[in-house]
Amino acid sequence: MLTPILIASFFSLINAASIVSRSQSYPRSQSSQPAVLGPQTTITIGNNVIAPDGFERSATLVNGIFPGPLIAAQKGDNFSIQVVNELTDETMFKSTSVHWHGIFQNGTNYADGTSFVTQCPIAQNNSFTHNFSAPNQAGTYWYHSHYSVQYCDGLRGALVIYDPDDPLAYMYDVDNASTVITLSDWYHVVAPVLRHIIGTDANSSLINGLGRYAGGPASDLAVINVEQGKRYRMRLVAMSCDPNFNFTIDGHNFTIIEADGQLTEPLPVDQLQILAGQRYSVVLVANQPVDNYWIRSLPSLAGASFEGGTNSAILRYQGAPQVDPTTVQTTIQDPLVETNLHALINPGVPGIPGYGNADINLDLQITSLGGFFSVNNATFAPPTVPVLQQILSGVNPFNLLPNGSVIPLKANQVVELTMKIVSGPGGPHPIHLHGHSFDVVQSAESSTFNYVNPVRRDVVSVGTTGQQMVIRWTTDNSGPWFLHCHIDWHLDAGFAVVMAESPSDTAAHVNPVPQEWYELCPTFDSLTPTQLGGGGRFAYEEAASITTAALLFPPSPLP
Repeated sequence: MLTPILIASFFSLINAASIVSRSQSYPRSQSSQPAVLGPQTTITIGNNVIAPDGFERSATLVNGIFPGPLIAAQKGDNFSIQVVNELTDETMFKSTSVHWHGIFQNGTNYADGTSFVTQCPIAQNNSFTHNFSAPNQAGTYWYHSHYSVQYCDGLRGALVIYDPDDPLAYMYDVDNASTVITLSDWYHVVAPVLRHIIGTDANSSLINGLGRYAGGPASDLAVINVEQGKRYRMRLVAMSCDPNFNFTIDGHNFTIIEADGQLTEPLPVDQLQILAGQRYSVVLVANQPVDNYWIRSLPSLAGASFEGGTNSAILRYQGAPQVDPTTVQTTIQDPLVETNLHALINPGVPGIPGYGNADINLDLQITSLGGFFSVNNATFAPPTVPVLQQILSGVNPFNLLPNGSVIPLKANQVVELTMKIVSGPGGPHPIHLHGHSFDVVQSAESSTFNYVNPVRRDVVSVGTTGQQMVIRWTTDNSGPWFLHCHIDWHLDAGFAVVMAESPSDTAAHVNPVPQEWYELCPTFDSLTPTQLGGGGRFAYEEAASITTAALLFPPSPLP
């Protein structure tokens, strides 16, 4: 987007990269000894050279590793997470923000971490402490940068809130850091360059931070260790910037028990499609002969395969040799169909059943032209003053900026949102609503409506051109909440709106707003082009030099 980050830096990009020997020492994976932080902690955002698929590049990382450390809490814990910005690499953005994906932030909208919606970015050599609670939430979440396309350069990690009274605990024996499985795409060119290229594809897929790319070395793969006879709650987190993944494990079925922090009625499947931003908990029973089995995570990219161990990890039974598996992918019999998922706790949609019977009925039409996306003919462009700050300053709800991209909603109303893809490439598009989970009344690939017991989640597919989805939620959490495509390139190209929930109540609902929050904008607004980083015009020139494809929005004005 045409934000301050596009004001040019005077530094040229350094995108040289090389194949890394497996004997070289780089920050690698957490699959063997996962890094775990508690709910009251400090995370440092900085740059480090890593080679997760055998290709060396500088990245934007949490505590120097990819993925970032698992943040683990118990239900009812209070969170106090200081985000310290020590970014220095001129080729990538040097400001940051961190969003706690799936956490409702009820009463703490200012801690949501969404640049230009709930805060200004955290400038280089500054910090901000996110204090929040999630008293009624437990499940699988994650955190990531919410500043332009920065998380594509590596700022992403898992967050789990464990429930000691989990009603489905009888189904599994093991649920800890070793059973969190992150799925991500990885790029060999920095994101500020790639954001100019329409239709850029990832170079590899990583599972728990490790993978291989086509034509690359036999780099290390992640290993998930299990013991025969035990039952494991595997928490899958899709941290991709773009592709969705079809996830399978050779010789094993599994049972879904959670979608996006919401327990589901147990559903046996042998394959699940997981979109960017989504999470699932599955119970895997280690009931096969002691051996190594391929874990497969096939991305939705042309030509993707498992050749040479790409898009793969290893399920290793205790006692099996430390070698790559030789198992063959089994025929899929029972893939996940979203309409077969049903909320376990308090099933049922709020409001009067029946399409169009909500208190507020919204219809959002998505179109795309020249690489930009529009929602009801408005392309989201981040405002210079965050939406929350506008609300706290008393701006009329109907004058909130960006014009055409903020939808005011009254308090304690049932909202039914229909979203349809009229035109636009790159689907299925995963749609995420901050501040809420919602009931999926109609899934994108279904013609039926379910007001009785649909799945409840916070990221849902709106499908592809000609398809639509319908969701419902209640406006019981005052504040501006982002609704956007979780394909980060699409969000950057304008696929977003802000739901301004009961703006007249927001000042009281989020009181008190910490003083350090108010200091973020003056500091960020004073940054020079050099302090912003991101390559400036050189990022655009670099994009033009590596592709003949169409390019998006060169920075203006050019230095």
